[in-house]
Amino acid sequence: MAGTGVFTEIVDGDQVYKYYADGEWKKSASGKSVSIVNPTTRKPQYKVQACTQEEVNKVMEAAKAAQKLWARTPLWKRAEHLHKAAAILKEHKAPIAECLVKEIAKPAKDAVTEVVRSGDLVSYTAEEGVRILGEGKLLVSDSFPGNERSKYCLSSKVPLGVVLAIPPFNYPVNLAVSKIAPALIAGNSLVLKPPTQGAVAALHMIQCFHLAGFPKGLISCVTGKGSEIGDFLTMHPGVNCISFTGGDTGIAISKKAGMIPLQMELGGKDACIVLEDADLDLVASNIVKGGYSYSGQRCTAVKVVLVMESVADAIVEKVKATMAKLSVGSPEDDCDITPVVSESSANFIEGLVKDAKEKGATFCQEYQREGNLIWPLLLDHVRPDMRIAWEEPFGPVLPVIRISSVEEGIHHCNASNFGLQGCVFTRDINKAILISDAMETGTVQINSAPARGPDHFPFQGLKDSGIGSQGITNSINMMTKIKSTVINLPSPSYTMG
Repeated sequence: MAGTGVFTEIVDGDQVYKYYADGEWKKSASGKSVSIVNPTTRKPQYKVQACTQEEVNKVMEAAKAAQKLWARTPLWKRAEHLHKAAAILKEHKAPIAECLVKEIAKPAKDAVTEVVRSGDLVSYTAEEGVRILGEGKLLVSDSFPGNERSKYCLSSKVPLGVVLAIPPFNYPVNLAVSKIAPALIAGNSLVLKPPTQGAVAALHMIQCFHLAGFPKGLISCVTGKGSEIGDFLTMHPGVNCISFTGGDTGIAISKKAGMIPLQMELGGKDACIVLEDADLDLVASNIVKGGYSYSGQRCTAVKVVLVMESVADAIVEKVKATMAKLSVGSPEDDCDITPVVSESSANFIEGLVKDAKEKGATFCQEYQREGNLIWPLLLDHVRPDMRIAWEEPFGPVLPVIRISSVEEGIHHCNASNFGLQGCVFTRDINKAILISDAMETGTVQINSAPARGPDHFPFQGLKDSGIGSQGITNSINMMTKIKSTVINLPSPSYTMG
């Protein structure tokens, strides 16, 4: 169970989860806590500390000091610590998954999968880091016109310093370790600010890193209200890099952060373009999987279907038939469709649905909602003047826009302010490549729904969908900088000359 066994020390006698700083679990001097509401019961489930700005300052001081020592730790030893953390994480998958079920209503099996996947990601990062950080580069001066071979340049990757990691509610463990592990293998220290919904799962995950024996101060986890410590963290002079996954809050962060490297993934309106020659059964299964997994609360969910008019009727019927098999209910029962994360999210989704209804969209199912639980809904004959055509619902509602040409579909995709992922379904690989090249998105999937992963694949967005690229290798590189040392010889020297 959560908060028991090896996790006993992370919760106090009042059942408020502590924050982690300087190698210890602590109660905030504020004496305040933040309540976490269970999306299914809509009742308070957990409480976490409301950290103060002064406590953030102390965390940053400790992180800076610990990083200097960690940077002098051999690569193999850093990797050894990460492998140990990965093993502990996977060993204790059950209590962490329990938190995911209760905090964010993630279906039980998917919750366990997220924890196991996270352990695998940490181990892979350790191995990849040893490979790519163990290599430097030697440049000689006579390759540039006008120079003799009198200078040798040795370049290598060195740490940035303190990395601030801010993951989202929907993958509070996996998208935390995807930032933590690259930062640590690269020789940085790490400060984690978890989302409120998902904070307790993240705190359990941090305990696994604590048990792995990382040095004090190297890893910290502060919880609290964004209104009190959010800007204070992201604008803190002690932060040398920010890796953020979430919504348009990231745009505000990027404007305020100053001259530090940023890694931002800020959502998407992932388009699914369906051509006339597509395998319609494959399309239908991928639309349902891509659009409704975890109730559509994924950045890479299918968010709009752009289907050629000639096959639209057939696609809609096949999707409806597949949707009818989805189970709706509680995450404990491992249902396909579970409550969305909050009442405000459910209200936002409902607003999009009402707008579509008022403007004449065809409802393929009756709209149903009980509390935060929204039944899966397919909206046909959606037009560009409807909000659902452009806005990201982050819920189990999917619009279908019928198109008369491929160009029309590409135009709609590219007119979005988002550009995370997209997909195209066709049996003609030549057409698929041409469409992929024309789509203004970070990734295009051919004959499959959008997806983040496997975790070593590059993952990036264009436009308002983000800055930089993720994926294990890209994250390691992003959390380092190049350091050069130039050896100047008294006279030119040529090998074997």
